[in-house]
Amino acid sequence: MLLFSISSPAPADSQPVEESSRLLAYDYRMAGDELRTRIIMHFDRKPEINWFLLRDPHRLVIDLPESEFSFEESALTPRGLIARVRYGRMSPGHSRVILTAVGPFTLDDISVLENENSPGFRLIADIVSASHSDFEAAMRERIDSAPDAGAADTVGNTDEEDDRFTIVLDPGHGGIDGGAQGVSGLFEKSVTLAFALELRQALEDTGDYNVHLTRSTDLFLRLDERVRIAREHEADLFISIHADSIRLRNFRGATIYTLSEKASDAEAAATAARENLSDEIAGMVVQEERDDVTDILVDLIRRETHTFSIRFARTLLGELSDTVNLVGNPLRSAGFMVLKAPDVPSVLLELGYMSNPKDEAQLRDPEWRKKTIDSVVKAIGLFETARAGR
Repeated sequence: MLLFSISSPAPADSQPVEESSRLLAYDYRMAGDELRTRIIMHFDRKPEINWFLLRDPHRLVIDLPESEFSFEESALTPRGLIARVRYGRMSPGHSRVILTAVGPFTLDDISVLENENSPGFRLIADIVSASHSDFEAAMRERIDSAPDAGAADTVGNTDEEDDRFTIVLDPGHGGIDGGAQGVSGLFEKSVTLAFALELRQALEDTGDYNVHLTRSTDLFLRLDERVRIAREHEADLFISIHADSIRLRNFRGATIYTLSEKASDAEAAATAARENLSDEIAGMVVQEERDDVTDILVDLIRRETHTFSIRFARTLLGELSDTVNLVGNPLRSAGFMVLKAPDVPSVLLELGYMSNPKDEAQLRDPEWRKKTIDSVVKAIGLFETARAGR
């Protein structure tokens, strides 16, 4: 729940589905080995499903109407080809189950059947171990054969959406990780979510963009999950939104950060260190696996991406300079984990300092947010136009 009011009206689709009308997913089972695994999910009524495949890591994604899940946690223990099971509400009317596999696979069959001896229906999915090329072929076949599928917000559902510039907004922190706390007790996670929701609405109102949020509720996400969401949506631009704090109460203003191995200055290094602690605060640190060959390829891609990140950062600075108070040397860089998508131009926008009463008052002010959002929208438009060569 946001801790201050938002002046703009909520989108029409922002109301949750009534609990009584949600699909009930009440049982989950897995059986098999690392050659072939069967997944069974039980529902109180027939689910309308859509599915698609994602790589890095290899996943089967099943989209459902908004659902209430009552799976036994013990049933989700990794088994056979399945290394991890995640599920939950994605947006109003839409829930998702994500099955992460131990390696490449193909989907031998997926079907929804009515139970013979009890009320309800069951979904059965059979996955089979396969080569990387077989997985790639299956993923491409699904995209080509079902371009209007419900998985569209990840792989594209119409020519119009495929062609539109895609932006992923990342409201920093969330859930157990509140982020910085303002002088009045307001948490950073609420400020960033409020700003991101209003920015999304402003961008969608133009009709020119596909816009996605890493989170639209008070939800904790690991830093690598935020990066993965940007890559899954094949984002053309990723903006992580924050509002930090500092021991110097008189220090205030906005800052724009890009990624670099060596921080531009000591304050940038300290800010990155604080933001990178997000996973540790929530007790969810994941060890990064390294592959020397992959690292070389990623570095080649990252160089071009970094150029675009710098270009957008400078464009954003140009638009914000007449709108908001900026810190000295407002373009900075450091090793922010959330900016590490190698193929997505990414910036981190610090809106201000929660520890400064003036900055916090501005972050609460609908008029200030609107002016700032107008500047961000204009910067995105200039960046998109330049990239398109228009």
